[in-house]
This record gives sequence, C-alpha cells and structure tokens, in this order.
Amino acid sequence: MANRFILNETSYFGSGARKEIGNEINRRGFNKAFIVADKDLIKFGIVDMVTTELNDVVAYEIFSDFKANPTVDNVKAGIEAYKASGADFIIAIGGGSAIDTSKGIAIVANNPEFADIVSLEGVADTKNKCVPIIALPTTAGTAAEVTINYVITDEKTGRKMVCVDPNDIPVLAIVDAELMATMPKGLTAATGMDALTHAIEGYITRGAWELSDMFELKAIELISKNLRAATFNGKDMTARENMALAQYVAGMAFSNVGLGCVHSMAHPLGARFDIAHGVANALLLPIVMEFNMPAAMEKYCEIAKAMGVDISGMSVEQGAKAAVEAVKTLSLDLNIPQRLRDINIPKDALEQLAKDAFADVCTGGNPRDITEQDILALYNVAY
Repeated sequence: MANRFILNETSYFGSGARKEIGNEINRRGFNKAFIVADKDLIKFGIVDMVTTELNDVVAYEIFSDFKANPTVDNVKAGIEAYKASGADFIIAIGGGSAIDTSKGIAIVANNPEFADIVSLEGVADTKNKCVPIIALPTTAGTAAEVTINYVITDEKTGRKMVCVDPNDIPVLAIVDAELMATMPKGLTAATGMDALTHAIEGYITRGAWELSDMFELKAIELISKNLRAATFNGKDMTARENMALAQYVAGMAFSNVGLGCVHSMAHPLGARFDIAHGVANALLLPIVMEFNMPAAMEKYCEIAKAMGVDISGMSVEQGAKAAVEAVKTLSLDLNIPQRLRDINIPKDALEQLAKDAFADVCTGGNPRDITEQDILALYNVAY
C-alpha cells in the first residue's frame, strides 16, 4: 500500500509574513484578485492589513456574502461574482469559512461540470486544478490553507458536505500571527481546540502512519504549551505564533490521513444548529476519546506525554486515561461548554444527529468500529 502526502506549493510563516504577498503576486503574473473575506474582518480592519500590501501591485474586489458555516447558495453566489469580476486568482482571508468558500468557488470555476455544488461531496473526480488561491488564515484552528478538504452546508438537507479534492489546495499559504492577534478569547479557545482535535484524530485515525504521526505529535505538544497563553494573554505573540504553526502542522497530516468520529459528530451540529465547529469539536473530543481508548491505548500514552503529563510508573491503561484527563482539563481551563444542553441542542434532535454523523465521511476513519447506536449513545453522554 502506498501512502500519499499532498501539501501546498509554498508557505510563509511569522509575524508580518503577509508583506510577502506582493512579491508572490508579481512572480506568478496575476492580474486581478477576487478577495473572499468575512464581513467582521472587513469591519475590524483585518482585511485592510492585507489589502494595504496590494496597493500598486494588483487590482482587487471583495466578496463577503457567506455564512460562518458556508452554504451551497453562498458558493454559487461567489462563483457568479468571481466570473463577473474578471479576476484570475483568489485571496482568501479568514478562518475555515472564508477559505472553504474560496475552495468551492475556485474548484467550480475551473470544473463547471460540478456547478450544482452537491456533486462535490466526498472525493470529487475533478479534472482541473482550481483557480489559484492565496490563503491567509486569521484563526489558529482549521488549517484550511494547507488541506485538500473543505466543508459546505447543504441547507436543503441540513447536512454538512465534506469535500476532499487534491485540486482544491491553495498554491500559497501565508500564516501571519499578526492577523490572528485580535481574536477574542472564546474564538481563540475554540479554534485552538479544533486544531487539537485535528491533531489527536489525525494521530489515531485508521490512515495514520509514521510521517503523519510525527506532525500530529508536534502539533499536540505546541497546542498544549501555548493555547492557554494565546487565549488569556492574546498579546503574547510567541504563543500566537506557536498556535499558528501548530494548527498548520496538524493540517499537513490530517489532510492526508483523515479524521474520525469527533468530526463526524461535530458536522451535523454545525449544519443543523449553526454551532461553531471548534466549540462542537472541543465539547465532543474527550467523550469520543474515551470511547476510542481501547483501540489506541499506546498512542494515547504518547498523547499524554506530548501534553506534558509524566506517565512514568503508570500502566498503559493509566497513561491512556491520563491523556483523556489532560484534554478535559485543557477544555475546562478554556471555559469550553461541556454539555450539548449548554449550547441549546434539543434532546429530541439527537437521533437525527446520530444518523447524519454515521453517514459522514469522517466516520470511516475512526480507529474503533462504531455503529449509529454507538454514536447516539455518545451524543446522550454529551447531552
């Protein structure tokens, strides 16, 4: 069996890295940018930090008509706006919502046979690389700038569609912690826990192997050491930079090896109740870890060590439990909601959520065999 590993062509890291965008645009011969950015990022001046670097370099126009959980209709509107703009590349500024919207637009623009958007779900057989994307993440969580995945909500069915396509990966990622410095505490915590979920699920997923393990363990270590400081002392730029790196490193790996049931259970919470993806992941992570423990005890011990737990003298089972406890403690320290009822999920929705989660593409990567009834039981524990 061959293990495939796909990464974007070029990435820049560090505070102020956005200043490289002009040189990259000139080097690539681009003529006009279609900027996809969240309205709040425009309002609070984050987009200006990037567009300032475009003056005297390239013309641009901005598209911001999409939701935090972007929909099929959002992508369709973006495609029409992109075509009308005359742009020849896309600049995505934001978290997963902006970058995922950009991927949907960029893929369909060069593969018009997928114009209905829903046909992109799963592993789409697109023939052409997407319109070139330059991605500048403003959260330290999704790693969408380095992954071959994106998620679009089908509002007609109330489902999140996980789309996997090597043709959607941005050509350039600029990971500049200064663009993340104004993230509020709650968003910093939730996106950081999203990154931790990526790292842990990517480490224990069925597709994991030595190369991906190396990246995921480093990401777990960086997150454990830096997320509290980034959350409660947002001006700590060392912590911000380390979180920016950690989420990217986690993304390098999980993009290539897959995830598990934390994500498959989080997706319908976002699709049906518009719950922030990081919050959903953070709430579910320790609960699903407990379920998966029998299938990954030795790896859980490595997770515990990466999170700074001294497991010397412990049995394998004790070390594995210590990993789950370390995740619980981090979540509590960050004031993450601990129960589905705390985020206003009605109990009578759990059966439909379980059906959606069992059908999610991420379920197949779970390290322990799981049934729809198992998922329903986990939702009940989370409730």
